[in-house]
Amino acid sequence: MPPDRIAFVCPRLAGEGAVGGAETLLKNLAIHAAARGFSVDFLTTCAQSHFTWENTLPPGVKKMDGMNVHFFPVDARDTGTFLRIQQSIDRGRPIPESDELLWLRNGVNSAALLAHLDRHADAYRAILLGPYLFGLTWFTALAHPRRSLLVPCLHDEPFARLACMKRLFAETTGCLFNAQGERELARELFACPDSKSRIVGMGLDPFEADPAAFARRHHLSAPYVLYSGRREPLKGTPLICDYLHTFRERTGRDIKLVFTGSGTIDAPAALWPHILDAGFVSEHEKHEAMAGATAFLHPSVNESFGIVLLEAFLARTPGLVHAKSRVLVSQCRAAGAGLWFRHYPDFEAQLLYLLDHPEARAALGRRGHDFVAREYAWPAIEQKFLSALDALRPA
Repeated sequence: MPPDRIAFVCPRLAGEGAVGGAETLLKNLAIHAAARGFSVDFLTTCAQSHFTWENTLPPGVKKMDGMNVHFFPVDARDTGTFLRIQQSIDRGRPIPESDELLWLRNGVNSAALLAHLDRHADAYRAILLGPYLFGLTWFTALAHPRRSLLVPCLHDEPFARLACMKRLFAETTGCLFNAQGERELARELFACPDSKSRIVGMGLDPFEADPAAFARRHHLSAPYVLYSGRREPLKGTPLICDYLHTFRERTGRDIKLVFTGSGTIDAPAALWPHILDAGFVSEHEKHEAMAGATAFLHPSVNESFGIVLLEAFLARTPGLVHAKSRVLVSQCRAAGAGLWFRHYPDFEAQLLYLLDHPEARAALGRRGHDFVAREYAWPAIEQKFLSALDALRPA
């Protein structure tokens, strides 16, 4: 009997210059589904940059990690129309549904990918797709609602309040959420019933990293805090630059700010001598950077799953997260491995505590490591995925 075929649809393939939590999540779920015996097609675009969406990879099919990765070109788009409507959405202005559709059409789409699914959708037991806010996700799901399982990576943001998103969540067969907080948000926004969803998340492989290696390699003699990922206002990176600059000025403490990942760093001029932008680094070096940090900073309030936060826990480093992120705070609570801040005074107090109480900091790190090693081991996540598939798209 041939193995069940499943498809994953994601706007970009993680790796090869593309960084992002949702992309990493979907790729890793696909790889592990292939390892469990499914025949997996990963359908994505030729784009790497989430800023330009330029077609930089060649179209075609490539065998990778036990799955067939199909690259399709991104359609031409009217970026002016897209940005005009997106600005209105960002500002919370009501827009007609016709503009919502224009926004989706001029976002990221691929007619070639949709044509592939028109020809082959019936061969797939399920089509897993996400994140929720892309035109590619929306048009794929609405074209094949009975087979579509949404991996939304849902955030509490203006895009989630569009009428088109209510339709997306209503018409797809089911949702795979990353955390209980994300599931609760979907219930609040879309009345998404628990019977149509499961919590799966993503597994993490254990690792060991030398906590002195990163500082030694980059000649850092002062303690440092770390941020890994995209640098942009929605991720809160300008906020932590302002906060760390104020912290140094107010306390006189010499502490550095390290970035890995991509994007422009928006920081006060006086902080720049104390910033290390390591850019894209290997997974091993990222883990070393985490292991040596006083704290891992995650200032985003719009997260459905803190992958890098959990990695930092595995590196035995506590998190310092924004109190408005229900998902990140819940992960810190569950692990007993992090602190959170509402405003600058909180940030200063928490960072001083971590700097001045190394034994308490180490205890937070140990608890975080043990929590992730137990709750996010891949065998446990694979079983959750299989159970979700059986419940939402029975064979």
